[in-house]
Amino acid sequence: MNFDTITDRHGTDCLKYDSALRRHRPATVQPFWVADMDFPTAPAILKALHARIDHGIFGYSEADPDRFYAILYNWFQERHHWRIQKDWLIQTPGIVFALAMAVRAYTSPGDSILIQQPVYYPFSEVIQDNKRNLINAPLVLKDGHYTIDFKIFEKKIMDHKVKLLLLCSPHNPGGRVWTKEELIQLGDICLSHHVLIVADEIHEDFVWPGYVHTVFASLGEKYEQNSIICTSPSKTFNIAGLQLSNIFIPNKNLRRKFKKEIAKAGYSQLNTLGLIAGEIAYREGAPWLDELKLYLYENINYTQIFLQKHLPQIKFIRPEGTYLVWLDFRPLGLTEAQREDVLLNQAGLWLDSGAMFGPDGTGFERLNIACPRIILKTALEKLSTVI
Repeated sequence: MNFDTITDRHGTDCLKYDSALRRHRPATVQPFWVADMDFPTAPAILKALHARIDHGIFGYSEADPDRFYAILYNWFQERHHWRIQKDWLIQTPGIVFALAMAVRAYTSPGDSILIQQPVYYPFSEVIQDNKRNLINAPLVLKDGHYTIDFKIFEKKIMDHKVKLLLLCSPHNPGGRVWTKEELIQLGDICLSHHVLIVADEIHEDFVWPGYVHTVFASLGEKYEQNSIICTSPSKTFNIAGLQLSNIFIPNKNLRRKFKKEIAKAGYSQLNTLGLIAGEIAYREGAPWLDELKLYLYENINYTQIFLQKHLPQIKFIRPEGTYLVWLDFRPLGLTEAQREDVLLNQAGLWLDSGAMFGPDGTGFERLNIACPRIILKTALEKLSTVI
């Protein structure tokens, strides 16, 4: 694959490029915000989709459960050393939908739910929109590396009688790939206080050399029975618009409650093309993904080297996982409005403001590096001319 090829996404109704004016950004802004990629998906997926489109009928569809399970089993066993069981699987149109269903299935209005900010902003939305109490145990940034303060983590649970933890693993936007030891300590605290863990592991396939993603449920049976594991091919294969997620719930009672909440929402069959894309992705997409990861890793390296050489005042938080780079602009001393003016109006760049990830993200920006390198290079050069 030639990931240097530029594919023009304008005029395709894509959120990243075609929503600038609706979101009060300049029409000509160069976007690096939303977390999808500027690369066509794997050729095997495109071939399968074309074949189904040529068939011409798009009625209600369900993947054969035995066939799809076997494909998923191989993927998670080979890539993540985790052995799933067929009855654990529930498919949803997206992970955020699944998070909302979990909030509604396992807590009641007024209950407290814990998150670790700065964190993916829909975590806050599914909590507050469902009239639950948001409790934040903020991550600690030290020497360019985020860690968990477990004393604060446990105190927040105890003080607020927390019922549920939304865990982001790997972490977006901080880029952490939690170690097995960190996850065990976190899991033990939650078990001791009867806190259920819903783990969003959507970025699990983007982990960089020197780090290993540990599926939370793979830690052992007691952790498996106290967790909901949310996965999807959408980030991995750039098929978010086809809306398919695979949610694994080993605990039978938790699974029953989750299914009941989905039924109450009135949702049943998934997107026909999403099912096809997801199956082919996990069956035939690994070689494409491995090539892609090499390219993205070099984009991360390029960004770090460029900033260190030309913009050393912007602190680069090197990601252990994800294709999202977390940049600390605080040394520049700019207000939120001043930083937005520099980025949007002077450099013509659209990043995600760190403030949307919670108050602990104020002064940061999230940069999506999943694009052809010449686009990334041009953007960084623009930034260097205005700072």
